[in-house]
This record gives sequence, C-alpha cells and structure tokens, in this order.
Amino acid sequence: MRISFVVGATLAVVLTLAPADALGQTQETGFLDRDVAVDEIEYRYQVYVPRQYTRETRWPVILALHGGGEYGTDGIRQTAGGLANAIRRHPERFPALVVFPQSRADGTPGWHLDGGRAALAALERTEGEFSVDPRRVFLTGLSAGGNGSWVLASRHPDRFAAALIICGWISEFRGRTSGVLYPPVAPAGSADPFAAVALKVKSLPIWIVHGDADSVVSVDESRRMAAALKAIGANVQYTELAGVDHNAWDPAYGNADLIAWLLRQRRAPLVPSDGQP
Repeated sequence: MRISFVVGATLAVVLTLAPADALGQTQETGFLDRDVAVDEIEYRYQVYVPRQYTRETRWPVILALHGGGEYGTDGIRQTAGGLANAIRRHPERFPALVVFPQSRADGTPGWHLDGGRAALAALERTEGEFSVDPRRVFLTGLSAGGNGSWVLASRHPDRFAAALIICGWISEFRGRTSGVLYPPVAPAGSADPFAAVALKVKSLPIWIVHGDADSVVSVDESRRMAAALKAIGANVQYTELAGVDHNAWDPAYGNADLIAWLLRQRRAPLVPSDGQP
C-alpha cells in the first residue's frame, strides 16, 4: 500500500485566523479542505480546526465517518449534516480537531476497504499537521459510518481512546441509499458474531445510540452489540431513542453531555514490557 499526502488548495469554510507559533505565522481555522492519496487515488477530506487552536496545546481529534448518502469525491457532502452541523450550532462544545473523510462512490462497502484506509490516512495526516494529543483520538460514525466504526474499532482498537457509534450494524446488510452490500464485521465462521466483535473492541469505552423506530437499520443490531459488550464487562453505554427513526445522529451529536463524555476519555499510556512506566 502506498499512501501520500497533498494539502488542498482551497478552504470550504474559514472562520478566522489564529496565531500558529512564536514566529508570527497564522493558522487557518474552520472547515479546511485537504486531500490524501491511497494507491494513487485521491480521497478528499475536511478537517475542522477550532477558532481557539494553538500549537502550544495538544488537542483531541475525532475521526467522523459519514453515512451511505454521502459517498462521493467532492470532499464537501460529508460535512452537510451530522457532526459537522452540531459543530456549527455549538462550536463551544467541540474543543477538538475533527477529521471528516469521504469514501468514494465506487460500489465497494465504504469503510471496509479503501475508504477505511483513506480515513486512517487522513487521520494520520492530521496528526502530523496539527498538535494532537495521542491519548485522545476518538472514533464516531453514523449509519454506514456506524458500521465503519465497528470495522475500524475491531481492526484497530489500540488506535482510539473511545468510540461513539450511531445506528450502526455488524451483520451483512445492503445499503438502502447506495445499494452497496456490506459484509459482516465479524470474522467468517463466528458462532456468535456480536460476541466476536465485542471481544475485539472490549478495551474501548463505547457509547451506542440507536432509535427504536429505525426503519432502515434494525435497532436489534445495537441492542445485541450492547448486550455482548456488557456480558464481558466492557465499558459500554447504550442509549435507545424512543420514537426516533433512522436519524439518531442529530439528537446524539446535539447532546452536550454525550459529547463531553467522549472528550473526557483517555487512552491508557503504553507500559514497556519490563513493567516500568
């Protein structure tokens, strides 16, 4: 796999200019356009930089995966709603860098394959470009992005400090909007796929949100994942929204307490093999 990074030439939204360092340089803030190339294919993404950002502080970073309706190559559609809208409404609740990758509409199952590789590459690029706290890297996603969050969390549990997963699933599923067939998240042949995924992500604090009236993705997917995590003593919280259909993300991202919980989490520091700190 070859990954290269290219910084986009334009800004989607610029809120202000802030001091970047003691040399008097300026740091653009707001929703900034960026590009990343995976195997010579361009993936556009945006990174949100808070107005108060300075390089003297290490900032938490959130990787936010979009749903099936936002596949594309424009680099903008994935910030038309969801977490990006919550940030625009209440920027004071989000003292964090936020990476918004965009998976291409190429008929593949989104974040399972190259879309997921591009998302991690965009995250890595952000960590190199900005001042990031490596113990406060978070993962979230909605709908197909919720499915993608289970994928990335199960493959890279040590990469993140916590995950917020909204109306996702782990079973085989065909997208209502994209028509894409998503394979199961659990390894083939798993006797209990929910238990198998739970074992892979058990080290992560996870908050799951789903509407009980979801007509697109069965709420049973989240119920069974929450139960599997609780059964092994994992740090999981589950919120089921009464009367809410598929759009559980607006109430979830609009919940100040839930966002504050996410940003409070810390990944435990690595301990050397000799047991010394």
